[in-house]
Amino acid sequence: MNALNAQPRLTVIGTGYLGATHAICMAVMGYDVIGLDVDPVKVDRLNSGEVPFFEPGLPELLTKALESGRLRFTTSFEEAGEFGDVHFICVGTPQKAGSEAADLTYVDAAVTALAAHLRRRALVVGKSTVPVGTAARLAGVLRDLAPAGDQVELAWNPEFLREGFAVDDTMKPDRMVFGVTSAWAEEQLRSAFQPVLAQGVPVKVTDLQTAELVKVAANSFLATKISYINAMAEICEATGADVHDLAEALAYDERIGGKFLRPGLGFGGGCLPKDIRAFAHRAEELGVGQAVGFLREIDGINRRRRARTVDLVVELCDGDVTGKRIAALGAAFKPNSDDIRDAPALDVAATLHTMGADVVVFDPAAMDNARRVHPELDYGTSALDAARDADVVVLLTEWTEFRDIAPSAMAAVVTRQKIVDGRHALVPADWRAAGWEYRALGRP
Repeated sequence: MNALNAQPRLTVIGTGYLGATHAICMAVMGYDVIGLDVDPVKVDRLNSGEVPFFEPGLPELLTKALESGRLRFTTSFEEAGEFGDVHFICVGTPQKAGSEAADLTYVDAAVTALAAHLRRRALVVGKSTVPVGTAARLAGVLRDLAPAGDQVELAWNPEFLREGFAVDDTMKPDRMVFGVTSAWAEEQLRSAFQPVLAQGVPVKVTDLQTAELVKVAANSFLATKISYINAMAEICEATGADVHDLAEALAYDERIGGKFLRPGLGFGGGCLPKDIRAFAHRAEELGVGQAVGFLREIDGINRRRRARTVDLVVELCDGDVTGKRIAALGAAFKPNSDDIRDAPALDVAATLHTMGADVVVFDPAAMDNARRVHPELDYGTSALDAARDADVVVLLTEWTEFRDIAPSAMAAVVTRQKIVDGRHALVPADWRAAGWEYRALGRP
């Protein structure tokens, strides 16, 4: 920045889910922004006003941002380096092939490529979820490779986006975390988020390693809560108790609360599963693996829910799904998303297919992604189309349109009125009253 407290120019490196959302929202909030990606097809799509993934509200904001002239997308690190005062690193950190560790290939490549073009004072800000210790290493990379040397600083500002609510979570998050090593870096971050902070959003200023830990610690806690209630569902199955009633009773205790205490198929997506595995892996590298050993069991409970859902379908098919027609409602890992990474829904559908079932999938947003990864499955054009002549219907993603289906309308198209509610999303009494055999994990 040329003048103190002047509005910084921003770049966003990586235009996947996190990066595209961040770039678009910051431009709408009044900043001049360049989004960078090494994929020219993605850059062309964004520049032409097309969001390459499903996120409610984002396409309209992209149009607004492009029309304002404050946003453009490029493949040039040189252009980004010359333009930006604050550079956000928003690339993916997937699970490494053949390991539980995080793959830092994209983060390292982004920082290295950007560093070569940083010729004046600038702040590089990591938003990607990384193993603790990564930021300190990358700060050294920037010092060594940037022409501006130690005039380039690194900060960490973890993201807390919920798919389906990413616009709200970017423009009015429940908190911000600034991991910094100087007062200047904190000042730059405050300037880069001025409209957000003006709404009274709380800020926690801390060191780099604590900022890195916040995201994985939060995800580990949420994963623990989900797997806890699913472990209780296993107890309920063995005793004839009702896990739905149990969860409601627990939720009245304000120390526990009802959020994420929803029994069912468990968690998936591009964050929770890989983040808890990478966290446990990194803890072992640091010699404190025992401290988070429980995360292995959390992961194990979560995987078991998928197998138990398959078991319920098999039970409703009298022990054999071979040749049976199964309607799988849902493919995305959660509603209001087209993300199928580690999606429990598709895992269940694919498993039933390998067991000899004729599986027909429908999802309101994730059909293209599902077809690409699972071409062996059949796909319907609607929930009722997928359910046509079905022996069992299994609800795997709790989209509102699935919750709103009338049991009588579904009954009119199926061969047998049998349903597995993998997400505890339906009202059992309504379905049973309409003649359905209703089953859900942890419910009698």
